[in-house]
Amino acid sequence: MESRGLLQRRMFASLLFLLAVTVTLSVPVLLVWGWVRWANDENPRSRSSTSSLVGFVLATASAGLALGTHLYAVFVHGFHGADPTLLKIYACGSLLSVVGIGFSFAGSGKPNPVRWLAPICSIGTLVFWLLAMGSE
Repeated sequence: MESRGLLQRRMFASLLFLLAVTVTLSVPVLLVWGWVRWANDENPRSRSSTSSLVGFVLATASAGLALGTHLYAVFVHGFHGADPTLLKIYACGSLLSVVGIGFSFAGSGKPNPVRWLAPICSIGTLVFWLLAMGSE
């Protein structure tokens, strides 16, 4: 019976790892694709598209914070344990993602270049921050 519990924990850990890899690889690609789509769009801007854009900007800021934090940790100052600065960064990144989700869904009423990319990227960055916090 104990081996069944071990198998379940390993499967759960494997699923979390797969989720982390998927988010880490797909969100940056979707962000670049969204910015290219936004730059090439010639339709007039509406309130809905502006709201989606704000959500997309917040998702981009959250992803940029994650990248900047990683680069800082690798090249300048490694974080050890429950570093208070790192915990504040986690909170900031999570807040950017949550607010981005709100704006993204508010702007999903009418078609625009980042209508679905904004909520997907915002949710993806939130998943990243939650997994990062869980790994501490």
